Amino acid sequence: MSSRGTEKLLLTVPEAAEALGVSRSHLYNLIQQGHLPTIRLGASVRIPRVWLERYIEERVEEWQAARNEPR
Repeated sequence: MSSRGTEKLLLTVPEAAEALGVSRSHLYNLIQQGHLPTIRLGASVRIPRVWLERYIEERVEEWQAARNEPR
């Protein structure tokens, strides 16, 4: 089994915040502003790992596009 197979598919907000290197409150702000989607399981909030990775990829692409714009 690959090491990827042992990773959690759904992260709690504290786990996702740690993975991003931001505070929980900052992550909650991103969620409230609609920048990062979540899944609700009853009263629990979870963020799929793939959505977190996609969020990072999109921010990198935005940064790269901004750097390549002519001034």
